[in-house]
Amino acid sequence: MEEVRIDVRTQSPERRAEAIRSSELCFKINHIMPTAPECKQLINELFNNTLGENTVINPPIFTILADKVKIGKNVVIMNNFQCMSAGGLTIEDNTMISLNCTIATNNHDMYDRYIITCKPVHIKKNVWIGVNVTILPGVTIGENAVVGAGAVVTKDVPDNAVVVGNPARVIKYLDAEKFKK
Repeated sequence: MEEVRIDVRTQSPERRAEAIRSSELCFKINHIMPTAPECKQLINELFNNTLGENTVINPPIFTILADKVKIGKNVVIMNNFQCMSAGGLTIEDNTMISLNCTIATNNHDMYDRYIITCKPVHIKKNVWIGVNVTILPGVTIGENAVVGAGAVVTKDVPDNAVVVGNPARVIKYLDAEKFKK
């Protein structure tokens, strides 16, 4: 996957506008009663009304470029989800993301820190991400995978794998046949 480099000193007007839109909507979402119908409407607006059917996102949340995030159906995202999404984020159907998770699709150049380096993160179907997980740029989490609490995911996770630790490492594989219903 190819890295995209963005100089934040010379951002396009469109990127600046999306950052402002996302930031303001996150602020509104995070300062309203989470059970109020308006909260769900604001979350849908944040993600440009592209959320999959039966997806639930529990505030507070933060993302700086929500237009770069694609979320499938039957996804549950718990409180304190943070996403640096300049590189793009795809979360496929039936994924569960627990409390306090961070997904970073961008980083900074080591020598010119005003350059952000971006690579997409892809979370495939039926993934379970535990509490306090951090996923770094360029990572793909395979179908049916489980990412254990507190893991820092620095490289791709295979289908049906259970990973834990910092950096995350495979500790076992789940029986793929048990997922076929």
